[in-house]
Amino acid sequence: MTDPATRFEAERAHLTTVAYRMLGSRAEAEDAVQEAWLRYAGAAGRDDIRDLRGWLTTTTGRLCLDVLRSARVRREAYVGPWLPEPIVERLPTGDTDPAERAARTDQIGIALLVVMERLTPEQRVAFVLHDMFAVPFDEIAGTLGVSLTAARQLASRARRAVTDGGPKHTAGLAEQRRVVAAFLAAAERGDLPGLIAALDPDGVAISDGGGHVTASRHPVLGAEKVARLVAGLWGRRDTRLDGLRMEPVLVNGDAGLLIEGAWPDGRPYRQVASFAVTEGRITGLFSQLNPEKLARL
Repeated sequence: MTDPATRFEAERAHLTTVAYRMLGSRAEAEDAVQEAWLRYAGAAGRDDIRDLRGWLTTTTGRLCLDVLRSARVRREAYVGPWLPEPIVERLPTGDTDPAERAARTDQIGIALLVVMERLTPEQRVAFVLHDMFAVPFDEIAGTLGVSLTAARQLASRARRAVTDGGPKHTAGLAEQRRVVAAFLAAAERGDLPGLIAALDPDGVAISDGGGHVTASRHPVLGAEKVARLVAGLWGRRDTRLDGLRMEPVLVNGDAGLLIEGAWPDGRPYRQVASFAVTEGRITGLFSQLNPEKLARL
């Protein structure tokens, strides 16, 4: 029989995906998965576990629930808006390996993670486990310590909140890249009408500096306000920064930008921008500037 460590390692990537979707933090996700390993390694009768992936998934969900409950207190004291830790990849060149395409398709976009922040911990766990990983409701009820009916209601309420809230994001990657490229070109030209035209009238810009760097403490709402913000930042290429460069990248599988440079004292500057796009217009611009959340790039 395969040893427990080998069996667990075969599930680690899946469990990390589950935990990241619940927590929005790779560091916290990896910690939860490691704790799941310790639970599995110390489980009595582990050789009798028939559905190892199911057992580990619900165990990871239970651990994430505890993290989410404690995180609510921390995030209430967070400086400015909270955005998830992004997963940044280079753009594909030429033919992409089928496994890589599948992995990218399996990623969850920043826009959806932002909406999911509005859910209660119990709603988020129920939604992720059922709607994204098809875990049966009886197992979810056990994970949450609620009745079967309550588990169904939690997932249903989460589903409605996700559907009705936040910037819409329905465009495929090719359309996203086209829209973002036009938006960036307008910003570099200082073309305010062009920026406004690329934005949905109800577009929003959200920045996360975490109190470590300068960032808007509140979402910026409306196409004109967002356009002026972008024109002021990206259009003039902040003169306080040296060698500022923008590279198109994938952010959680969607079109985005990696912006890097240096302050005059040599400290590195880094920003990751991601977008929500619907019907040829940008509905959401999410700027991650918190260096703690970009340290793993």
